[in-house]
Amino acid sequence: MIAIDTNILVYAHREDSPFHQAAFRRVAELAEGVASWAIPWPCLHEFLAIVTHPRIYAPPTPLARALDQVEAWLESPSLAVLGETAAHWPVLRELLVGGRISGPQVHDARVAALCCQHGVRELWTVDRDFGRFAGINVANPLV
Repeated sequence: MIAIDTNILVYAHREDSPFHQAAFRRVAELAEGVASWAIPWPCLHEFLAIVTHPRIYAPPTPLARALDQVEAWLESPSLAVLGETAAHWPVLRELLVGGRISGPQVHDARVAALCCQHGVRELWTVDRDFGRFAGINVANPLV
């Protein structure tokens, strides 16, 4: 299963992104395909926070439009939304210690832990920081 990080979701949504066409195409392939794909819940939360933020985008995406975008992704029958289970803490702890993670990278460790515990074989992202986490294959689908 392939999981999608926040930055790919943002690029797929924001038409003013220089990576919009490539990201939109790749996400649409997954959403319209039959193979299982995933979005971690924290990435959906972060997507909403980023695209509606007036200091990041001028103009920001209106909340109603951002919510509609999330609902469109959630309608994909092949989508799995990844959330924490009882097994989350040991996986997260191991990634935090193993990667010597602190500060803002804790969010990335949380996403990586969700991917690991749900059997994700590859995380699509443009964030190179995910390479710090053992057990998760990372790919940039835009290159």
